[in-house]
Amino acid sequence: MLKGKEIEPIALKTPYQKWAEAQGVPIINDFYIEDLKTVPLEPWAWRGGHGVIINLIGTGDVNEAYVSEISPGGKLNPLRMMYEETVFVVEGSGSTSIWNDEKKKVTFEWGPGAIFAPPLNTWRQHYNASGTKPARLLVVTSAPPIMSLFRDPKFVFENYYAFNDRFDADAESFSGSGVAYERRGRHVWDTNVVSDVRKLELFASKKRGAGGSNIQIELGENAMAVHISEFPVGTYKKAHRHGAGAHVVIIGGEGYSLMWPEGEEPKRFDWRDGTIIVPPERWFHQHFNTGTAPARYLAIRAGGSKFGRPWGKDTNMQQEKSTKQGGDQIEYEDEDPKIRQMFEAALKKSGAKPGMDAVIEKE
Repeated sequence: MLKGKEIEPIALKTPYQKWAEAQGVPIINDFYIEDLKTVPLEPWAWRGGHGVIINLIGTGDVNEAYVSEISPGGKLNPLRMMYEETVFVVEGSGSTSIWNDEKKKVTFEWGPGAIFAPPLNTWRQHYNASGTKPARLLVVTSAPPIMSLFRDPKFVFENYYAFNDRFDADAESFSGSGVAYERRGRHVWDTNVVSDVRKLELFASKKRGAGGSNIQIELGENAMAVHISEFPVGTYKKAHRHGAGAHVVIIGGEGYSLMWPEGEEPKRFDWRDGTIIVPPERWFHQHFNTGTAPARYLAIRAGGSKFGRPWGKDTNMQQEKSTKQGGDQIEYEDEDPKIRQMFEAALKKSGAKPGMDAVIEKE
């Protein structure tokens, strides 16, 4: 404590919340956003272009997100920050330059469906390659805990420390190459950039049921990570729960998710390509494919296969254990019968072919 300084009461707003409100753009507080491609944006002087800050209820101040739109032929401001960012290209094409040394920039191109992570505290600047169409980026960040920890915007945004173990100023470092390995029975792709998450090969995974497939993605030596899951027509995943902050972005198919705290009735959220939803901490949630094509989503979250959650408990193993064994997953045979009844009614309405009998038979 500084000598002679009067003790102030605990602040009602965190340093991050104060910073976000000072940005002069809308802040969305909700359970989900139906379509990232159409969510309204406002001019954002600090970042350049237009934007909106996304603080969905399920983030729990573990992380946050924002959407930035780059005007045709335009660019965003060059920025660096002492927190992690994971960038998903919602629509449009362009390029990004990353550097610590102005004379050693690494520049790579991206298009719709690309995902990448500028290494921690590097400069980054995004450009729109089209002269006629805007480009829209979804960015998930670890800003809330970092800003609340240091409480000094100059340290967060004007710190020139270079994390050389996270950034290699080589033209090939953002070429899309990477390293594949397995951990806990899941396939992992360790890279800096994926050109299109809709086309990335997935691998069979039985852990969440539904005959689904999955891949884990580690980006930019970050503690934040990504996984992609896909499941067939007429099926749904097992309900499970975990910590806060998993930003689930639908990148293919149609359906809905149920979310509920233990002991309460589920809330239903319909989705399609472009929807984002964040399950609140320790809420059960379950994803249902009612469309006529496989449903695919990516989840951007804190903690992955390479680096665990930097705060809170890593519950990956608990998520895969049945609630009957003290875990956080509800097996099909233990779920409320109304779950299946609701799904079958939705399939009749959409005309999609049911597939759960085959899934349960294999189980």
